[in-house]
Amino acid sequence: MKRGPKPLPTQLKLARGSRRVTDPLEPIPPVVRPTRPAHLSRTARSEWDRIAPELERLGLLTKLDRAALAAYCQAYGRWVKAEKEAAMHGLVVKTKDGNLIQNPYLSIANKAMRQMHEFLVEFGMTPSSRTRVTVVPPIDPDDPRLRFFRTPG
Repeated sequence: MKRGPKPLPTQLKLARGSRRVTDPLEPIPPVVRPTRPAHLSRTARSEWDRIAPELERLGLLTKLDRAALAAYCQAYGRWVKAEKEAAMHGLVVKTKDGNLIQNPYLSIANKAMRQMHEFLVEFGMTPSSRTRVTVVPPIDPDDPRLRFFRTPG
């Protein structure tokens, strides 16, 4: 059963310019860049170092987002590696029997690309979502003015 679009986090709604916040009890964790996980591949670490400061600057990254960002970065690293392998060996490869098949790295690249896209949407980093984002300073959860923006409806 479909329930409609997924609700957006308050910080992303505010970044897009909305002043209507639907859940007054939604927790607002402080904007803090989480530590980069040690298990990330070299390419994933580079992507983390590239994107984490930008997400933090936009107020869209907290310590709670560490696993989601790490998963995005790891999928990115997998995609880059698979694309390089596909480029090196071609789109079609020969099996031991001499049959031609699609290079298996293309399937890996396509799956990683789908995973990346899901995380990009979650963080508001797709071209369509970026057109709706207005950069605002990160919210201070102790700001007394916040209570005016955290009312139902």
